[in-house]
Amino acid sequence: MTIQKYIGMEIGRTNNLLKRNFLNTSINKTLEEATGKNSWIIAFLAEHQEQDIFQKDIERIFSLRRSTVSNILKLMEKKGYIRREPVEYDARLKRLALTKQAMDIYNLLMEQLNEKELILRRNIPDEDLETFFRVLNRIQNNVE
Repeated sequence: MTIQKYIGMEIGRTNNLLKRNFLNTSINKTLEEATGKNSWIIAFLAEHQEQDIFQKDIERIFSLRRSTVSNILKLMEKKGYIRREPVEYDARLKRLALTKQAMDIYNLLMEQLNEKELILRRNIPDEDLETFFRVLNRIQNNVE
């Protein structure tokens, strides 16, 4: 069997195009410091504010190593995006909470994300999108 197209290469190429496209937006100047994983973590925390989210949850959700998440969270604390707050039921645990600065960034991110998502979905029928997400999920499961 000769492979004509490589999934990994196409995902990487698409990722590069998405990054390049995002970097060309005016909102990027505002969000310069909250790039990459910071913005995804901010979005996740904003959407799960009613839950206690801890470092181990970020590790699991984003499939990142403990040391990587630890470094990211330390930097996010330093930038003033998050606070670590104790929880009543376990003195050892510190939940992750967003600051007002991070919530402002989240609102800008969501505005930009929704605009980009509409562009990405343009001219793609719903059934093709369902197939795409189903296949992508299978690829992710294969890699895990």
